[in-house]
Amino acid sequence: MAKTKLDPEEQELLEAYESGEFESDLDAERREYLTKAAEDTFRKDKRINIRISSRDLEALQRRALEEGLPYQSLVSSVLHKYVSGGLKDITANKSDEQTR
Repeated sequence: MAKTKLDPEEQELLEAYESGEFESDLDAERREYLTKAAEDTFRKDKRINIRISSRDLEALQRRALEEGLPYQSLVSSVLHKYVSGGLKDITANKSDEQTR
């Protein structure tokens, strides 16, 4: 596995973390809430089937390979980010601006 090159600030943060300089300020209640939220976010309890072009599938597979994860996980992540507001459809904004 290739080692990630860190800039000086990142290296300093890593060393501080590894030496135990950081201490969590989360109380038990907040930690439990965040744990439950993470579990709910990543629970995959439904299956869907979609048809996409082979070109798009190949592009997704390449991007997933670059990210080091299965392409289904990449698709799931992108969809989650979109529905939770983390991704915006920039083409929708362009068409809104053109109609003004």
